[in-house]
Amino acid sequence: MKKVVEIKGMSCEHCQNRVEKALNALPGIRAEVNHKKGQAVLSVDGEWNEEAVIQAVSNAGYEVVSITDKKGLFGRR
Repeated sequence: MKKVVEIKGMSCEHCQNRVEKALNALPGIRAEVNHKKGQAVLSVDGEWNEEAVIQAVSNAGYEVVSITDKKGLFGRR
């Protein structure tokens, strides 16, 4: 399953690396963060814990704006 996390407050690669490290430390999460887009794309393997993701981003110093399912090719899930 893939999720898109909109994140407020990232402005540089340092911010990006900090959030990516925090998210990748969560069990079953593989994160790719893009500070220019202000988002992280998560590949979730196993249990999904939205609160843990929000807390990890918050502990890194940023704010989660929204979390949505990532749509596949041509808008399919």
